[in-house]
Amino acid sequence: MPYADLGCETLESGRTYHSPEGTAYPSITTVLGKTSGFDLSGWKAQVGQAEVDRVCHHACTRGNFVHDTAERYLKNVVDYIDLKAMPHTKLLWKAMKPILDGRVNDIVMQEFALYSDHLKLAGRVDLIAKFDGVLSVIDFKTSSTRKKKEDIRSYFMQKAGYAVMFEERTGIAITNLVTLMVVDNDPKPKVFISHRDDWIGELIECIEEFNCVQTDKSSV
Repeated sequence: MPYADLGCETLESGRTYHSPEGTAYPSITTVLGKTSGFDLSGWKAQVGQAEVDRVCHHACTRGNFVHDTAERYLKNVVDYIDLKAMPHTKLLWKAMKPILDGRVNDIVMQEFALYSDHLKLAGRVDLIAKFDGVLSVIDFKTSSTRKKKEDIRSYFMQKAGYAVMFEERTGIAITNLVTLMVVDNDPKPKVFISHRDDWIGELIECIEEFNCVQTDKSSV
């Protein structure tokens, strides 16, 4: 890449990256998070703040452990696993590791910030590598329950955005999107694969919705 990394800051509107030219672009996770339709306030009213905090803390701890462990493992760090981690999170890594060993190779980049002048978005991709021999955008996810493909639409939109960003920056097209998911109390990981072009239209709709909301707020 012709740049080392992107500057990033958290604003009232969400996380924002700055391109090497100084252009500010919202994070793709911020855009999708604000257009997902999930009713956080309704959930909070139903279960209470304490339960929301408990669930969010568990999800964050679980997700960070698997994500960070995978990153260090793929970078060949000797002491890649945190031995102090909770047993249930170590079991999640135990489920994830065989997929990385058997199906991921030829790593192009890990945890790298990308941006798109076309989409006017930026974000930090988990992994770009070959999956089953096909160059792919790969994402590590954890969950408390098993998911179906229709439950993770935002994950695929996110990876489709990364694929566009990567092609703009390198000229290399990637169409294969892979979500690797491990689930609490389930030894069998789930692999979801989809095509980039199935999600671009929906991603653009979310970007337009986000921009409309931001425009409305700025005009108040």
